[in-house]
Amino acid sequence: MEILFKYVSGLLSALAALLCPVAPLVAAATAFILIDFVTGVAASSVVARRNGTKWWFESRKAWRTLLKLGFVAVAIVMTWVIDSHLLGFMHLHLANLFTGFVCGVELWSFLENAASISRAPIFVWLGRWVKRRVEREVGNE
Repeated sequence: MEILFKYVSGLLSALAALLCPVAPLVAAATAFILIDFVTGVAASSVVARRNGTKWWFESRKAWRTLLKLGFVAVAIVMTWVIDSHLLGFMHLHLANLFTGFVCGVELWSFLENAASISRAPIFVWLGRWVKRRVEREVGNE
């Protein structure tokens, strides 16, 4: 049993060492997703209160967020493996690009939530500006 434990712990340590360079990207995406989740719950509560309807926390939305977080983490690792081990000679930085895309989408959602919660003109304006900017950039491609 002790030998099996040594092999399993060695395998897990090797895997952790292999994935160590991608940890900051996963941490950044995790932070953006969790901040968006918290502000989304707060925005849902504020909107329900304004509309005079009953609000409750839905666990299926929390599970969906956890699934999204898991898929994003796996996708970041997969793009990093492609970039560093399969197409390393091209220096594409696919994991950075993918993480930036995920964080940008979560930022957009955060701005929508902030506009719903505070109704502050700056957040409404920023949300519209980001939307126009994304549409312009996507339209140019």
